[in-house]
Amino acid sequence: MATSRDYYEILGVTKSASDAEIKKAYRTLARKYHPDVHKEADGGERFKEINEAYQVLSDPQKKVVYDQYGHSAFNQGPSGSTTSWGNDFDFGNFRDPFEIFEEFFGSRSPFGFSGGARSSRYSGEDLHFELTSSFKEAVFGTSKDISLERLIHCSGCKSSGVAKGSKKITCDKCGGRGVVQRSANSIFGNIITNTTCDKCAGSGQIPEKQCPKCKGKTLVFSEERRTIKIPAGVDDGSVIRYQGIGNAGPNGGDYGDLYLTIRVLGSKEFRRIGQEIHSELKINIVQASLGDELSVETVDGGEKINIPPGSQPGEQIRLKGKGVPSVNGYGRGDQVVTLKIEIPRHLSAKQKDLLKQFES
Repeated sequence: MATSRDYYEILGVTKSASDAEIKKAYRTLARKYHPDVHKEADGGERFKEINEAYQVLSDPQKKVVYDQYGHSAFNQGPSGSTTSWGNDFDFGNFRDPFEIFEEFFGSRSPFGFSGGARSSRYSGEDLHFELTSSFKEAVFGTSKDISLERLIHCSGCKSSGVAKGSKKITCDKCGGRGVVQRSANSIFGNIITNTTCDKCAGSGQIPEKQCPKCKGKTLVFSEERRTIKIPAGVDDGSVIRYQGIGNAGPNGGDYGDLYLTIRVLGSKEFRRIGQEIHSELKINIVQASLGDELSVETVDGGEKINIPPGSQPGEQIRLKGKGVPSVNGYGRGDQVVTLKIEIPRHLSAKQKDLLKQFES
């Protein structure tokens, strides 16, 4: 680990901060101290420090260990060895099961694939975004403009990280192997492992002269306006995936995805249950007794309905096809109208007399 400063202090959050708060703090600071924006001498180190803090605090397992042991859980020991809590080897940094073999044996898998320098073209991170929608927008679908901040491929070097007229040369840290050796204490004793070179990100090559636009990172920040289409029928909490609108992967890697969580505002007139829309209609005792034709509000506008004579409180009238469309485009639910019979609180003497005559 490069810094001894408290990671929570670096990101400006408390130990009780949620994942969303940690991510928000990181993005704010990363934009502020990115080398493209922050031109002062300490910008590079500050940016590196922010990324280091986020790598630990955004990982649930590493965060728990850091909260308990602090920097000592990750500190480098003598001769570059890494001390791990409880003297157990830390498997938390591997991206997938095959990477364990790569780190131990310099091979991508136990089935004979060669090790050494490997491609560092990984897919970019996914982005997560919340969008608020009105009740009717969620029913019928809509399009909304959003401001999106993400990493994109550098156009100045076509994601190579190399300045125009320059070239890539062999990494002087790993000698072109893409990995460096280190020893680590584990329950099995001292183990020599191969770890991905942090200078060349495992590619075995570095720019002879860095691209001035991306500083050799192959990626740059971009602020974009995007028109997002929300399909009809989405519900509160629905998550929609938009492929290829996330962050770009380093060294020409694929773009991640955008995951959009829909938050649907409530409605005074309607309540949604699945694909059904529920509403209430208030009628008086005469309308309930004798029946009537009334207009009821639907998401499509006013709709005429017949109140059957002798209707009882709580009875329901179903309006076919006036509910929520299926998000997959197959049919539409109904609207269920519940009758609420209003009993008058104040009656005139004549009204009371008429009711008594009705009772007898």
